[in-house]
Amino acid sequence: MSPSTFRRLMNLWPPFLCNSIRVQSLSDDWSEASVVLRLRPWNRNYVKSQFGGNLFAMTDPLWMLLVMHQLGSEYYVWDKAGAIDFVAPGREDVYAHFKLEPSVVDELRTAAANGEKVLRWFETEIKTAGGEVVAKVRKQIYVRLKPRAR
Repeated sequence: MSPSTFRRLMNLWPPFLCNSIRVQSLSDDWSEASVVLRLRPWNRNYVKSQFGGNLFAMTDPLWMLLVMHQLGSEYYVWDKAGAIDFVAPGREDVYAHFKLEPSVVDELRTAAANGEKVLRWFETEIKTAGGEVVAKVRKQIYVRLKPRAR
């Protein structure tokens, strides 16, 4: 499936669609993605800022998907762990950008070459349009070369 088709389908995925989360861009080589979470009456918390669960949800699948598509079908790629640090209330639309560097992909391939499991943390800042950091998200990704490729 092409990245542009995948992006459109992600935007129709109920956890994103119902919470006003949109994948704005997904590069043709699966190395970068940008996501926005629009502040709407149905996704605000009690104090009228971005609901924390949506802040985490907007980042949740992206690192795994980028790594999975960069490495290819010879690898198992899973989310292993995640953490979020709320820095400031999000009282407006917020954005997250993901960039998977080629050196990181090479590092993962090298580390997993003998069939060893590899755990790597990725970090993303969620920011307002003005650049104010609202939250910092960490995701741990599990990578392992499939037995048939060893």
